[in-house]
Amino acid sequence: MKAAKQVNVHHAKTHLSKLLAEVEKGQEIIVARDGEPIAKIVPFKKNRMTFGDLKGKIWMADDFDELPDELLKEWGLL
Repeated sequence: MKAAKQVNVHHAKTHLSKLLAEVEKGQEIIVARDGEPIAKIVPFKKNRMTFGDLKGKIWMADDFDELPDELLKEWGLL
C-alpha cells in the first residue's frame, strides 16, 4: 500500500470526489487542519478475508511446536 497522502481540510472539501477515487484505488488520505492530522479516509473493507490479507502481519516462531523436556517427561512422552 502507498504511503498516506495528507491534504488540508479546504482541499478535501473542494476535491472530495477525486480523493474518494484515489481511496477506491487503495490510497489512504489524511485530512489535516493547520498541518495537524484530524482524520483518515481509508478504503472500506468488508469483513470478508481473502487469501493473503494477513501476509506480513503474523509470524510463527521456529520452535512453536517444541515442548520442554520436563513437560514431555511429566506427560510420559519421553
